[in-house]
Amino acid sequence: MLSTPYSILEIQQIIGALGTIVRENNISFLLTDSRQISNPIESLFFALKGRRDGHEFISEAYNEGVRNFVVQEQPTISYQAANFLMVPDVMQALQTLAAYHRSRFNLPVIGITGSNGKTIVKEWLYQLMAADKNIVRNPKSYNSQIGVPLSVWQIQAENDLGIFEAGISTTHEMEALQAIIQPTIGVLTHLGSAHAEGFESFEQKVQEKLKLFTNCELLVYNYDQLISYKDDLPAATAFTWSLNFKEADLFVFSETVISKRFYLRAMYKGQEIECLIPFLDEASVENAIVCWATMLALGYNAVETDVRLEHLTPISMRLEMKTGVNDCSIIDDSYNSDIRSLEIALNFLQQQNQHPVKTLILSDIFQSGLPQTDLYQQVATLVKTKRVDKFIGVGKALYQHQDSFDAIPRKYFYESTHELLRNRNELNFNNEAILIKGSRSFEFEKISRALSEKAHETMLEINLNALLNNLNFYKSKLKPGVKIMTMVKAFSYGSGTFEVANILQYNKVDYLAVAYIDEGVALRQAGIKLPIMVLNPEPSAFDKMLEFKLEPEIYSLGLLDRFIKFAQTYKVNQYPVHLKIDTGMHRLGFEAFELDVLCDLLMDNPYIKVTSVFSHLVASDAEAHDAFTRQQIKAFKQAFAQIEEALGYEVIKHISNTSAIIRWPDAQFDMVRLGIGLYGIDAAVPEHLNGLQPIATLKTSISQVKNILAGETVGYNRNGSLLKDGRIATIRIGYADGYLRAFGNGVGHMLVKNTLVPTVGNIAMDMCMIDVSAVDVKEGDEVIVFNEQQTIEDLAKQIGTIPYEILTNISQRVKRVYFYE
Repeated sequence: MLSTPYSILEIQQIIGALGTIVRENNISFLLTDSRQISNPIESLFFALKGRRDGHEFISEAYNEGVRNFVVQEQPTISYQAANFLMVPDVMQALQTLAAYHRSRFNLPVIGITGSNGKTIVKEWLYQLMAADKNIVRNPKSYNSQIGVPLSVWQIQAENDLGIFEAGISTTHEMEALQAIIQPTIGVLTHLGSAHAEGFESFEQKVQEKLKLFTNCELLVYNYDQLISYKDDLPAATAFTWSLNFKEADLFVFSETVISKRFYLRAMYKGQEIECLIPFLDEASVENAIVCWATMLALGYNAVETDVRLEHLTPISMRLEMKTGVNDCSIIDDSYNSDIRSLEIALNFLQQQNQHPVKTLILSDIFQSGLPQTDLYQQVATLVKTKRVDKFIGVGKALYQHQDSFDAIPRKYFYESTHELLRNRNELNFNNEAILIKGSRSFEFEKISRALSEKAHETMLEINLNALLNNLNFYKSKLKPGVKIMTMVKAFSYGSGTFEVANILQYNKVDYLAVAYIDEGVALRQAGIKLPIMVLNPEPSAFDKMLEFKLEPEIYSLGLLDRFIKFAQTYKVNQYPVHLKIDTGMHRLGFEAFELDVLCDLLMDNPYIKVTSVFSHLVASDAEAHDAFTRQQIKAFKQAFAQIEEALGYEVIKHISNTSAIIRWPDAQFDMVRLGIGLYGIDAAVPEHLNGLQPIATLKTSISQVKNILAGETVGYNRNGSLLKDGRIATIRIGYADGYLRAFGNGVGHMLVKNTLVPTVGNIAMDMCMIDVSAVDVKEGDEVIVFNEQQTIEDLAKQIGTIPYEILTNISQRVKRVYFYE
C-alpha cells in the first residue's frame, strides 16, 4: 500500500483521461487481473487488451468491490458509483502513471537487462545491499511491459535504492520501460541467444537492450561482450569487467575451485583482490562476477564485498507443489517473504480447488521498510482477502502481532520453526492446500520435508508456466470468438489431474475433455467447475455422470438410445450432449448413412440438448494427407449443417486437434481441441513459429557406481557388457516407472552432467544401468531421462514410437512435482 495514495482526480489528470468522476477515491493499488484483488476499494483496474480483452472482466472486478477503472471503451451496462477513465490506450496509461510515480522520487535506481541472469543478479544485489539500504525491486521476474510499471508503483518515500529488471521480446519495447524505470545506474547481464525470436539479429537485440541505459550516470558491463559497442554506449561512465582484457576495470585473471566454491582473483585499481563464490556452475559464477563488479562500481570496499559475496544464497523463482501427508498439497515458496511476493503466492494458493481448506504457514517478514504494526496489519488484511482458512505464523514479530489476525478463523503462532515442528500434530493437517512461505533464516525446508509425502526418488517435474505459455501460444493463433477445449484425459497425458486442470480453469479455457467418467468425477471432486466432456461414457456409470454434471460424447444410435432411456427413467430434460461424427477416422462416430435416422431422433427430443457436433481429423499434421483432411472437413460441414437444420438451433462445431490449429485455420469453426500441444509437442508447428516449451523433466538418481572389466556381463540374461574397462551406474528407474524395456542395451540414452550416456543391459522393473565411463559421477548424482535438451520426441525416436506413449507410460509411482513462477 502506498504511504501517500493518489486521488482518482489526480490520476485522471496524470494519464489525460476523459470521464466524469462520480465517486471520490484514493488509489494505492494497480490491478490488471480481476482474479488478483486484495484491496478493492483502493484499487484501480486497467482493462488491458491482450489475448483476452480486460473489458470482459470489468463485471468480475466490480462484483469484487472495485469501483475505479481505466478503459478504452465505455461499458454497455451501467455500474453504479463507479469511475470510468477513458483513454486511447490502456497499456500506455498504465505506463504513464508508473513513470509519473517514479519521477516523484529522487533515489538511485539500478536498471538491469540482458538475455540471461536478470532476476538472479537483481536478487543477489538485493542480498548484498539490503543490510544498509531500504530497497524496492521487482517481485520475482515482473520485468515485462505490465510487470515493470506494477513493480515501480511500489516505490515509497522510505526507499533509498531501487533495483528493477527489464525484459523485452521485440523492438520498440525498451523505450517505454526506460521511461518508467529511469535508471541512474545500468547493469548488463549475459548476452546470449535467449529470447531472440523478436529480433532480426543479435546486433539489433543488443542495441534495443542498451536503450534502457539512456541517461544513466554509470553502466556496468562485460567488456568482452560489448567490445565492438564501447564507443556507442549511452551511459556517461562505464565500469567494465573481463576475463580476457587487462584494460577492464575488473580483470578476473584466475578461477579455481576450492571446497566446492569458486575462488576468483582479479586486478582492480592496480591491486590484486579476491572473492569466494559459493557456486560452481558457469551461469552462477558469471552472475556473481556481475554483482562483484557492480558493488565495486558503487564504491563498496573490496574486502567487504568479498565477505558479502561469500554468503550469497541460491535463488529459486518457483513455487514448488507436491503431494503432502494426509491428502494435503504442499506449496513450497521460500524464495523470499516480502509482502508483494506473498500476494503472488497467495494468488496461486487461491487457484487450488482440490482441498476444502487453504492454509498459510508464514515467517516474519524482514526489511519491509514499514513499521511492524503497519506491516502485519497489511499482511492480515491480505490473508483475509485471499480467503485463507488457517494461518500459522512463525517468528517473534508475528507472535507479538497476533492480534492483527483476529479475523482469521483458525490461527496459530510459534516463536520458531523448531517450536512449530515440535507441536505440528496439534495442527491436524488433513486434506489442505498448504502454502509454506518463509525467509531463509527460518529454514522452512524442514517444515516442507516434514509435511511432504515420502516418495520414490524418481521424479517428473511439471513446469506450469511452460504449460501456460503453450496454452497462450495456441490462443494467439485462434480467430476471434473461437473457444478452446483442452484434453486432460489419461492423467493429463501423464502430467497430473487437478494440478493441470486448476491452472486451465484459472486461465479460463472453455471446456475440458476426459476419456472416461471416473476421470471427470475425480476433477469434480477436486473442485473443477468447468464444463467437462466425456469421450467414452460407459452406460453403467450414467448415474455418476448425471451426479457430477459431466457431458457425454454420443457416438452411435445404440448409445443415444440408452442415454435417452436413462434420461426418461431419471426424469432428465435438456441434458447437454456432444455428437461425434465419423468423417474418416473409423473409430467412433456416426457415419453419413446414419445421419437421417439421427436427425429424426433429435427433432423435438425433450431429453437431450445438443451442445456440440464434432469430428476428429486423421492426419492434420501430414502434408501427404492434406487431400484427405480437406475431404474430412467437407464431410463435417455437410453433417453439422444437416444436424443444425433438424435441431432448429446452432451448436458448437469443432474438428481441429492440436496440429490443425495452425495448419488448418479455416477449420477452427467455433472451438478447437488442444491436446499434446499443451504439453509442448506439435510436429505441425513451423520451426520459425515454434513458441512452444516442453513442460516436463523426468529425472532420477544414481544408486551405485561399479567398475566393470571389458566383457563382463551386466543385467538380466547377460545381454549387457562394455567393450573396454569402464564404469556403470545403476539408477532408480525401470519399466515399472515407464522407462520401457525397448530402451535397453544402448538404445536409450540419458543425461548425466550434460553428457549423453547409453544404457547397458536389459531394463529391469525398478532400475537400469548406464555407461558412465566418460563422466565423473558418484552415488546420489542426478540423471535426466528427458528435458528440454533431450526431448520426449528424442526418446520416441530412440524406440520407434510417438511422444504420446512416452508421456502416458510414466507410472503413478513416479512422484510429480509442479513448479510455478
